[in-house]
Amino acid sequence: MAQVRRSRALVVVNTHFQSNHGDEVPGIRSGAKPEAKKLFKVLSRLNYAVELVHNKTAKEIEDLYRQERCHQHGEFFVSIISSHGEDGVIFGCDWEPVKLSRLFRILSSEKCPALRKIPKIFFIQACRGKALDQGVFVEADSGDPKPERDPEYLLDFSIPPQTVVTFACSPGYAAFLNPSGSMFLQALLKVLEGEERHLDLIRLLTRVNGKVAFHCQARGIFQGCKQMPCFITNLQEEVFPFSA
Repeated sequence: MAQVRRSRALVVVNTHFQSNHGDEVPGIRSGAKPEAKKLFKVLSRLNYAVELVHNKTAKEIEDLYRQERCHQHGEFFVSIISSHGEDGVIFGCDWEPVKLSRLFRILSSEKCPALRKIPKIFFIQACRGKALDQGVFVEADSGDPKPERDPEYLLDFSIPPQTVVTFACSPGYAAFLNPSGSMFLQALLKVLEGEERHLDLIRLLTRVNGKVAFHCQARGIFQGCKQMPCFITNLQEEVFPFSA
């Protein structure tokens, strides 16, 4: 009897940064490393073959995704990136930018036939700007609240077929991380460790959104600030990637 191939998960976590051009870089991303270990354990229990890597340069990150064309894949491909970022960009540990659209193109059907029919699921824990979400107060029967700011950000990239991309925050906003972990990935861990992991992916991601929006807020100097994850998808059917 042929052995069923395990789905793959690639987890990229950058915690230490150093610029080759003398630019000032942020300090250590405390909390990201132990959070990554938890993700490794949870995904492994869900029968994923997990590759966990730390502190990779921009070029090394791109090379990791190019190497996926050489691996054997099961039903799904999951990738988690935890780093500093801007809208549409994450940073390597050398403080060089990596366009997310470039990573997605690397896994397109033309460049990576091995993943052509396999759902590709990305979780991006990184800032998408510098704006802080102060949250809103909603009263029952008060009508639709007016937006406080006009949308200024549009997604400037396309995603390959059979792809879902989930961001820790909305375009233009910051994503929070503290020594105990990030709002976004901690919420994801809670879902994956509970019965909600059996849900269809879109319902599962909506549960993650709700946990972050209603049960999380920043601490310290950003006390009270909120965060709202969001996702884009072009899946054409329900998938259950974590119902192992």
